Amino acid sequence: MALAHRLFSNPILRSRPPPKASWFSFMPHGRNFSFKSYVITPKELSEALAKNVPTKISTAPRVIPLCAAWFLPNDPQGRTGKDNFQKKRIPSARFFDLDEVKDHDSPYPHMLPTAEGFASAVKNIGIRRDDAVVVYDTEDLGLFSAPRVGWTFKVFGHPAVHVLNNFRLWVQEGYPTESGDVSAVVQEGSPYPVPSLDLDKVVKFDEMKDIAEDHNKEGREGVQILDARPKGRWAGTDPEPRPGLPSGHIPGSVSVPYSELLDASTGALLPGDELRKLFESKGLDAEKPMISSCGTGVTAAVIDLALREANFGEDDKRRLYDGSWTEWAQRTRISERDRLIRKA
Repeated sequence: MALAHRLFSNPILRSRPPPKASWFSFMPHGRNFSFKSYVITPKELSEALAKNVPTKISTAPRVIPLCAAWFLPNDPQGRTGKDNFQKKRIPSARFFDLDEVKDHDSPYPHMLPTAEGFASAVKNIGIRRDDAVVVYDTEDLGLFSAPRVGWTFKVFGHPAVHVLNNFRLWVQEGYPTESGDVSAVVQEGSPYPVPSLDLDKVVKFDEMKDIAEDHNKEGREGVQILDARPKGRWAGTDPEPRPGLPSGHIPGSVSVPYSELLDASTGALLPGDELRKLFESKGLDAEKPMISSCGTGVTAAVIDLALREANFGEDDKRRLYDGSWTEWAQRTRISERDRLIRKA
């Protein structure tokens, strides 16, 4: 019996109680403040920052805006996340570099770092375990890479992490920004314990191959793969941004371009009811397990976030393929490609 079938038919997994709603509450300087959802608005973040002004001597939990700016390697303007952060950011924000905080022993671009690597990176950017982290993107792209960083904090068990919806609206609504060198933001690091990785949220290559091999086999239906790349790359008609990498899709995957999950003018995540209708229009079943995928594991997290916001499917049945298409296309042998790389 295939690994995917064994995993998702496990009665222990199926009997898990639904997770509690995401919320966070702390008492800065004697005042109570709480984020009651994972996705928050610019207004909510502004109010939280106003009520939680950090001081050098305070050890109280803080609200830390965390910039996750990142651009594709073939960006036509040659933009980088670090440059974008220096030009315009939320005051007191820190910078999380997706190209640096990763598994440096992996040949694939954005694989999760080790627990030690994650703890070291978070320590160096001055985040403590009890801080509330609010991850955001760029004004240029809208919601894009922040969900991946938020997901990374979640799978490493950070207690309070949220995603801002979004930085473009933060700017348009007149909230303050600042600029300057990255090194000036963090005066010194903060202690951060080495966490544990929640492996139940992460899908590896061997399991994905097992699921793909089982596609269309009687009795093995059920696992849904959602691909966040643009439709042309999924269909195999447009090239991948990484030279030499074939386009196409994993057998059985459904094209769910991440851009369809966002408002066209603001780049913000659509409301939950609209997202649910979109997922239903793709023929997806909220009762069945779902795995999000994309090019390198970044925009797959946009799908994961949208599923959560739409309350579409149970939390313990939503997972992310970390290596995504870059790993899949590179590890699939030439002799297997007709079978494991499909073209529309």
